[in-house]
Amino acid sequence: MTIIDTHAHLYSDQFNADREAMVQRALASGLELMLLPNIDLDSVGPMHQLEDAHPQHMRSMMGLHPGSVESDWQEVLELLRPWFEKRNYVAVGEIGIDLYWRQDNLPEQQQAFLQQVQWALELDLPVVIHSRESCSLLLDLLGDLPVRGVFHCFTGNSEEAKRIIDRGMYVGIGGVLTYKANQPVRDLFSQLPRDRVVLETDAPYLAPIPHRGKRNESAYINHVAATLADVWGISVSEVCSITSQNAKELFRL
Repeated sequence: MTIIDTHAHLYSDQFNADREAMVQRALASGLELMLLPNIDLDSVGPMHQLEDAHPQHMRSMMGLHPGSVESDWQEVLELLRPWFEKRNYVAVGEIGIDLYWRQDNLPEQQQAFLQQVQWALELDLPVVIHSRESCSLLLDLLGDLPVRGVFHCFTGNSEEAKRIIDRGMYVGIGGVLTYKANQPVRDLFSQLPRDRVVLETDAPYLAPIPHRGKRNESAYINHVAATLADVWGISVSEVCSITSQNAKELFRL
């Protein structure tokens, strides 16, 4: 049984004390691949270093997280863009809009998002979208652009899910699926086409039950897979097979 964690910030400082042990726990638990989304200029080096240390099991993506969009966002994008000519990435990400933490810079978040979507179109890469309290807005911004990708950590409503899937895009789900209060999310995922769902952890954030409130890591994706197996009424191994195949198709792995 192999699993792909499609979204994990394993280069985070939170893993500095035991990063290699954490990676080995992930591999021992059945992880085949762990995909690393970039955040900002500072995360580029640690992300590349981790990928280079585990080339068979780590793949990186390049982008500017909406939470890192500041007044100098254009200069930052100018520094990030050349990396696509230097290395092979599986996606443009993590990009998007976050209206939970900040709304005052929405125009800048929108511009940064659309510029990076253009990168994805130019490079024929998928996008990995952060959509906290902004899913419908992002879908409106995408319009008819022929971009492929995934809305990571999707906790939107059925209408938003339908719009995503009608576009041929995917939804990613992690530890939030296991939370007791999130029965509506489980109900929604029970109705989604199984060929449009991928698993993720978003480590070190959003650890699943029974680790909620602690640091998340890729090995804990098994708890997400088990919950999704209950939701779908199939075995954990079937969930891992379906979602890993979806990830391979989305990211052309």
